[in-house]
Amino acid sequence: MPINRAYAGIAELPTTVPVFPLPGVLLLPRGELPLNIFEPRYLAMIDDALRSDRLIGMIQPAIAAPQRGPRPKLEEIGCLGRITQFAETGDGRYVLGLTGVARFRVIEELVTVSPYRRCQIDVAPFVHDLAPDVGASAVDRASVIQAFREFARARELQVDWQGVEAAPTEDLVNMLSMMSPFDPAEKQTLIEAIDLQARARALISIADPASAPKTLH
Repeated sequence: MPINRAYAGIAELPTTVPVFPLPGVLLLPRGELPLNIFEPRYLAMIDDALRSDRLIGMIQPAIAAPQRGPRPKLEEIGCLGRITQFAETGDGRYVLGLTGVARFRVIEELVTVSPYRRCQIDVAPFVHDLAPDVGASAVDRASVIQAFREFARARELQVDWQGVEAAPTEDLVNMLSMMSPFDPAEKQTLIEAIDLQARARALISIADPASAPKTLH
């Protein structure tokens, strides 16, 4: 979804951000993520975000660490999302649409009195995320689509292949990465890929290992 606020550089992005840890959920730049918010701490987080810059950080709980207590460890890499759709349901929930802005690396989690978690972040390693279609020309579209066809066939997934074929390359790679029923570790591999070409190669490897390139980097 297009956003009204254009970000020309990392100086326009926050250095601290509220984070929403969700296992198996992936947001990528310019991707669209629907969310159903019902926990009081995250309702408070959304209220605060709407009063400020509308940005929250989507991140997974640490996959390799035991998930104990209310504040499990976090993965190092997440993605900033801007609230681009918002609705109240009448029963205490919020229904949101987030649009991905840029990935970030967690520097440290902050001590805060808020009911939700906040982190100091660094967006500099992913400044190229702010520009659309970077690296799209290097992606092997045909191999991405073929690998996903094999994945969909094996999982008996219903797919709008006409929409897949028509999608611009960046949208194609990021949409398949976000929407496919991959496990949390595979999702983390996709968000950590250095650029779109590397993400496409990782996507091929995950979707159809038999057709994977020899290297993901």
